[in-house]
Amino acid sequence: MALTLNINGEDFEIDADPQMPLLWAIREKAGLNGTKFGCGIAQCGSCTVIVDGNAVRSCNTPVATAVGKSIRTIEGVSEGNDHPVQLAWQELTVPQCGYCQSGQIMSAVALLERNPEPSDNEIDKAMAGNVCRCGTYPRIRAAIHRAAELSKA
Repeated sequence: MALTLNINGEDFEIDADPQMPLLWAIREKAGLNGTKFGCGIAQCGSCTVIVDGNAVRSCNTPVATAVGKSIRTIEGVSEGNDHPVQLAWQELTVPQCGYCQSGQIMSAVALLERNPEPSDNEIDKAMAGNVCRCGTYPRIRAAIHRAAELSKA
C-alpha cells in the first residue's frame, strides 16, 4: 500500500504494509539508518523517534499511525550536529559504545522541548525506558542539564 510519511520535514512515498513497524519504514524504505533496532519489543529505547512532539518507540508503532504526522529521527535533530543536546553529549563524552545514543538523544530532545528545565527526577522519569548497557546514566543526566543551559544561551 502506498503511504506518505513526513520524516524530518521531507515527504517519503513508501510502499508498505500499514502494520509494518515505523522503524523498518524509516530504515528500509526511507533509508535513514540512524534509528537503531534494539529489542523489538519497545523496552530498550534504541529505536526512539519523535512523532508530533512525543518520543515513541518505532519498533512497535505501526507505520499507518504515523501517516499525516511529523516524524523526526536523529538525522533531523540538526543539520550540523549542533543541537544543544548533541553539543552537550559531545562535551560530556556521554557515549561509550554509542549504540543506544540516537534513542537517548531523541528522548532527551523530546523532554527538553516539553520541559526546558527538568529536575533530576523528571529526567530520570523521561529517560527510564532508555537502556544503556554501558551504564552512562549519570553522564546522560548531566548532559541533559547541560543542554538545558546551552538552550538558554
